Amino acid sequence: MFDDLLKRLGLGPVESGACHERWIEDPGGEEIESFNPADGKSLGRVKLANGAVYDEVVGRAVEAFAGWRMTPGPHRGEVVRKIGEALRERKADLGMLITLETGKIRSEGEGEVQEMIDMADFSVGLSRQLYGLTIASERPRHRMMEQWHPLGPIGVITAFNFPAAVWAWNAMVAAVCGDTVVWKPSPLAPLTAIAVQKIVAKVAEEEGFPGVFNLCLGSIEDVGEPMLNDRRLPLISATGSCRLGYHVAEVVGRRLGRTILELGGNNAVIVAPSADLDLAIRGIAFAAVGTAGQRCTTARRLIVHESLYEAVVDRLARAYRTLPIGNPWDDGVLVGPLIHEQAVEAMTDALRRATEQGGEVVVGGKRLDRPGCFVEPALVRAKPGMAIVGEETFAPILYAIPYRTLDEAIAIQNEVEQGLTSAIFTRDLLEAERFLSPEGSDCGIANVNIGTSGAEIGGAFGGEKATGGGREAGSDSWKAYMRRQTCTINYGRQLPLAQGVRFDVG
Repeated sequence: MFDDLLKRLGLGPVESGACHERWIEDPGGEEIESFNPADGKSLGRVKLANGAVYDEVVGRAVEAFAGWRMTPGPHRGEVVRKIGEALRERKADLGMLITLETGKIRSEGEGEVQEMIDMADFSVGLSRQLYGLTIASERPRHRMMEQWHPLGPIGVITAFNFPAAVWAWNAMVAAVCGDTVVWKPSPLAPLTAIAVQKIVAKVAEEEGFPGVFNLCLGSIEDVGEPMLNDRRLPLISATGSCRLGYHVAEVVGRRLGRTILELGGNNAVIVAPSADLDLAIRGIAFAAVGTAGQRCTTARRLIVHESLYEAVVDRLARAYRTLPIGNPWDDGVLVGPLIHEQAVEAMTDALRRATEQGGEVVVGGKRLDRPGCFVEPALVRAKPGMAIVGEETFAPILYAIPYRTLDEAIAIQNEVEQGLTSAIFTRDLLEAERFLSPEGSDCGIANVNIGTSGAEIGGAFGGEKATGGGREAGSDSWKAYMRRQTCTINYGRQLPLAQGVRFDVG
């Protein structure tokens, strides 16, 4: 059905998962298969890299870095600009491939490609803005300045739910900073990574910079663990579960490497008494149900003032009952499948535990009687203190919890271990400002009158606590991909020391 799409993206029945300045025809590892979660059918097979090929890929990234770091920043930006143009030309096809491989609805698949394009555009401008500072020196005829240098080859580990955009958040910025990139994608979405690599590698080669962008699909043993332990990679950016993040931080930290960690998010939406309910219901529905609940920014907890609790639950239940569930490439569908059977099982188990702990499933939660991993998004009446509410289940489950005071609502929101994104719906200025204050949300992202999902690339993305503390995309996040150097130039004929120290010799 989609054979022509795969051909247009240069994908054959069996693809190599390893590429540096050229594709490695036989990377030596086992073959894996990519499946469409909507019907269980195979999309293609991929040969994984073994340990020797991983070592070769990183070695070539090191070699490419030697030349790339000395290329002027605006020239690096021009390469990234052309990558953005190449992605624009293939937006529809790449978006559909993401839909087929991850189960995202078509607008979300294309939206992810647009996010890659936006990151390329952002990074092009950034390539002329890698600014340092001039610093006042206490010593006469001395000038101090701060400058930034490329860091080195960086490792990027991505998850299935954003199989292309998260790579772009890192790779586009890292590239204009003068770094080369080694990408380990999720084995649940390997064809998307290979299609992106084919586009990007072709542009880089045509521009005379092969080896800047590198791909290495492989097992944890052959690629994952070696990457974490590899001193040639000064920075590892990893997206995934909190459990993954603890391990990455520990292993990379032992070698004093840097990490950017984008981990779980047990995100909450507060609905205050003055909220515009029409606005809130729409915002909550997308935040809770978009990508079938498989976003790190998905709303998983709904904290509603007791005066509105029944009304909000009833309206959301009505909305849930009308959600179009089906093949994610079909027009009008809003909810596609979960990624695999284990995700369905995890959702079923979470709902069972919620009921055992005193919760009530208001609507949804059933598996659809059809091929694929389709479920009904679930809305659950919950109480503060239910253990399952403190866990992040990567599925469309929304726990609705009543509250009495704003202090109580903020405390409920902040009590989980993660701290990614948060939202409040209110028309009360004092409530909104309180929510955004130091005693309000403890998350890396705090929104007013919009949901928890749908961050723009212009703002730094990431969270606190067990979410890892990493930041990607906008603001000054580029500094994570560079090394800072403070320089002092003495243009006089004396050698005064700082802090008035005297050390006369000769």
